[in-house]
Amino acid sequence: MTDTAASPVGPLVTGAEIARLAGVTRAAVSNWRRRYDDFPAPAGGAANSPLFALAEVQGWLERQRKGQEMSPEVELWQALRAAYSDQMVAGLAMVTAALAGQPATELPDGIASRVRGLARTESPVDLVNGLTERFMDSARRAGSDQVTPERVVRAVCHFVPELPSEATVFDPACGIGVLLLSVASEAGTRCYGQEVDGDSARFAQLRADLVGRSEVRIVAGDSLRADEWPDLRADLVVCDPPAGVTEWGREELLLDSRWELGTPSKAEGELAWLQHAYAHTESGGHVLMVMPASAAYRKAGRRIRAELVRRGILRQMVALPPGTATSHALPVHLWCLQRPEHTGNPDTNRTVRMVDLTGNSPDGGLDPRPGQVADVPLIELLDDTVDLTPGSHLRSRHRDYPGEYTALRQELEDRVRRLAALLPELAAGSGPGSLDGATTSLADLARAGLVAYEGSDPVSASEQLDTDYLQGFLRSSANARRSTSASGTYRLDSRGSRIPRMSIDEQRRYGSSFRALSAFEEGMRKIDELSRQLAEVAREGLSTGALAPEE
Repeated sequence: MTDTAASPVGPLVTGAEIARLAGVTRAAVSNWRRRYDDFPAPAGGAANSPLFALAEVQGWLERQRKGQEMSPEVELWQALRAAYSDQMVAGLAMVTAALAGQPATELPDGIASRVRGLARTESPVDLVNGLTERFMDSARRAGSDQVTPERVVRAVCHFVPELPSEATVFDPACGIGVLLLSVASEAGTRCYGQEVDGDSARFAQLRADLVGRSEVRIVAGDSLRADEWPDLRADLVVCDPPAGVTEWGREELLLDSRWELGTPSKAEGELAWLQHAYAHTESGGHVLMVMPASAAYRKAGRRIRAELVRRGILRQMVALPPGTATSHALPVHLWCLQRPEHTGNPDTNRTVRMVDLTGNSPDGGLDPRPGQVADVPLIELLDDTVDLTPGSHLRSRHRDYPGEYTALRQELEDRVRRLAALLPELAAGSGPGSLDGATTSLADLARAGLVAYEGSDPVSASEQLDTDYLQGFLRSSANARRSTSASGTYRLDSRGSRIPRMSIDEQRRYGSSFRALSAFEEGMRKIDELSRQLAEVAREGLSTGALAPEE
């Protein structure tokens, strides 16, 4: 919830938080704002990100009886999840086709009926946007790289340079089109995309067609092995390429003309995508690539990085805040390239702008503070390692090692002191196996309407069931074994999990303990993260002379 204790009207919430309160999509909240004159007016925020008084919103939801029963949009989402499971994009594409007036013969009758009913009361565009948001949220919760995360899209859009009128924008690995259509949001911008997954490409094109974007063309296919647009030269190429893929076709493409900076190794698939994107830029055109942090320093990519710097192609490196991309364990980087308008050696006085936002919140501002940015001369980058990590070039210029070490140490000590208090008080139980008797399966609870899903997480949909109790028992070792195949691989399918039968009061007692354990585990994760940061600061400070042992 948005922290606004100083607000005269009390806590404020965003539209997304209202959607979670009511159990609907953000598109539904937007519809309410348009349809109901008595919907609370914004009490803060900006025009494109308004904030609302929580008390006013709760009162309105209660008067309108919103959120007290599952909305039609959520019912449609649940039906799609049940019908399509891992093929959700195919289901979304079929729904979008039906809303666009195409025959819906591929849709199950029950889902087609729901779609027709919603189409009579909802805007097709808002409905598809709402379903897309839910899909993106579920992909984020699962840590999937199937779609570009919303935070990454926001960051790329922030750093997009000014484009000419009627610009051409290209995304060679566009997924469901979120990044491409967000960057090229203005009508008249020609958009081209390619995506290896046929369902995703179809869904992206249908979404563009639904809003009347006739200048958008998205096709299915492998961009590296079978480039659909070999002669395309764009003013801007954006790409969030597949990470960590070694089978990208190196053996087939060894002599490909796109490797003008050097042939990428098998382990450097991201640098193959980067050169593919660069090959599609017009003279003076730009490339914005989302890259794993390791691509900036891995030994195998040193030659290609050196050529990017030596030729004056690399203009800016941005280290985005941790948590911006859930599919990468480390902070991701945004590589900003520009194809020189003139051939020849670049000006030796040229610099690369290094921006380090790793100390920021992933939902915070993206404009760097003075200590987070430096213009580094090309000659400083062309050493034996060609390390392009922004932090490694900013630390020696701006980092306050003594202050950072003191603050991190104090925070670690405070968290350690508070950690023990998070553990629940637990007494001796009736003995192992005493809860194995009267149980019911998650599938039975779902059929009875007692369970709903938020992303991939089952939650209570009834006063008869406590969510923390439910999720606590789902994480038990017995249920983990039920979700493990005979070969020892874990499959994310908890429908066969068993939950003990208890009164709601007993459920809440257990749920309180499970909730406390989750808080304890989160506290441990924070301490682990702080410990690593503290050790890094201490080691760096000692080795650079910024810190010294006390006598």
